[in-house]
Amino acid sequence: MIYVATVHVGSARWIGVQRSFLTRNIAEPFKVYANLQGVEDGHADAFDRVVPAGGHHAGKLNLLAAEICATADPDDLIVFLDGDAFPIADPMPVVRAALETTSLVAVRRDENATDRQPHPSFCAVTAREWERLRGDWSAGYTWEDSQGRPVTDVGGNLLASLERTHSPWTPLLRTNRVNLHPLWFGVYGDVVYHHGAGFRWAVGRVDLQEVAARRTPGRGLPAIGRIVRRYDQARAQRAKASTAARAGRIRDDMLARIERDFDFYRELI
Repeated sequence: MIYVATVHVGSARWIGVQRSFLTRNIAEPFKVYANLQGVEDGHADAFDRVVPAGGHHAGKLNLLAAEICATADPDDLIVFLDGDAFPIADPMPVVRAALETTSLVAVRRDENATDRQPHPSFCAVTAREWERLRGDWSAGYTWEDSQGRPVTDVGGNLLASLERTHSPWTPLLRTNRVNLHPLWFGVYGDVVYHHGAGFRWAVGRVDLQEVAARRTPGRGLPAIGRIVRRYDQARAQRAKASTAARAGRIRDDMLARIERDFDFYRELI
């Protein structure tokens, strides 16, 4: 059995989209366990089980995994899937091949200022292996980004567990030939699409690095440093808002295409 664990926040718009692509592209039996925070009533029937939970994304995923492991057989698969992500082809051949030699297979977003950790937009692991790893999607464990600065994010503690137990894992990397944004609207391993920021402000770490690169010279000078820093802070806020608005417009347009065309992704790969 395949158990899909997914989280939807504040909107039901992705529920039908995700379910349609799951049904279309996964031929094996599967059940979907979901957390629906802030989603209006009337959508629970789209899932096999809805698990109430609040708090951070990682905690919701951990709770879904615990509920699945309580009933799953050890060799059953847990597929973590962001609410705005779904398979665009049958992912099981890739998953089965990867799990023959590694602990799990997951998206790795190298394009996000060199993220090193498994990302829950798509991750497949057996229930046995998740429990052996003491799987935890929480941030905490740090790594260096592309500029040598320590960062952490969702999946950080899972990366720590994999490294601590010397457990190899298989990354699914971005395979876009057309990039509408350096991070969002990504196809991974030619089998999974992740819209990105489908439920939140559309600014990623890679965007923040670009904003930071525009800092004005003179920030460290005693006479004008404070003025320059205030100017840069105001400019950075404007740049973030502009970046989010631009990505938001593309995001809404892409979602409209997804809703009317199962083959939308072909323009990206």
